[in-house]
Amino acid sequence: MKTSHYIILFLFYSSFLFSQNSFENFLKPSDTLNKKRVNTVIISESVIATATLIGLNELWYADYPRSDFHFINDNAEWLQMDKMGHVFSSYHLGSFGADALEWSGADKKTQLIYGSTLGLAFLTAVEVFDGYSANWGASTGDIIANISGTALYVSQELLWKEQRIIPKFSFHTTPYASARPEVLGSSIPEQILKDYNGQTYWLSANIHSFAKTAKIPKWLNVAIGYGAEGMITAEDEFINTIFLPESERYRQFYLSLDVDLTKIETKSHFVKTILTVFNTIKIPAPTFEIRGNGSMKFHLIYF
Repeated sequence: MKTSHYIILFLFYSSFLFSQNSFENFLKPSDTLNKKRVNTVIISESVIATATLIGLNELWYADYPRSDFHFINDNAEWLQMDKMGHVFSSYHLGSFGADALEWSGADKKTQLIYGSTLGLAFLTAVEVFDGYSANWGASTGDIIANISGTALYVSQELLWKEQRIIPKFSFHTTPYASARPEVLGSSIPEQILKDYNGQTYWLSANIHSFAKTAKIPKWLNVAIGYGAEGMITAEDEFINTIFLPESERYRQFYLSLDVDLTKIETKSHFVKTILTVFNTIKIPAPTFEIRGNGSMKFHLIYF
């Protein structure tokens, strides 16, 4: 190999290491309060939240009539699967807010007061939009679920100074979406958001955190899940023009194993960030299911 080739390889490798180290240093949480990072967090969150709410208003609410602010009682709809989604979203948005302030070097009190409430604040704004829409209305059940998600995060930080129980999500396709695609989704991305029949919400608890022993891997979790099936409409009503794959609506309760990806040891802050993001998803694993209609089933792999 020519000397020039060695020089090019050396420069390329050096550049790669420099950029990697720079990125690692950027992701590393600050030991002390870094005002530039605090401003970055505040500005970024404000811009993203504002843009999201404006976009949501234009793409969704603008096409429907407005009304005076009002509440509705939708607690019986979708066998409360939508409420589980609110708990999940509020928790993880709050977790993101707290992590962002930790990155900036803010103290724990600031993280809990201004960071962990990010999800609650954002989802409350969405409820206000619902409240002024004639087609919907602010939901007390949604508000309670939003508060519950935030409380789950804050209470664990106050009690244990760590997150031992984490809400997680999994999804599988179902035949119900094809029966009513305009409501349950016509594509897989839409179905992940709309088809409650395929969604499962979990509370994944880290075993080692509760029973500290070297015999139990630090990353091993046990998860309790909740799902529901047989839902073509929000409530238990029959639509004659729709073919129903299953006419019976029932709840599903699950017991499974899981992995806390944040417990996997690594010195890379980039890898830690990736693991934290994917730790919102329940990994496929052997699962025991108990259905609300009285039947039971074992899944060798369930997702």
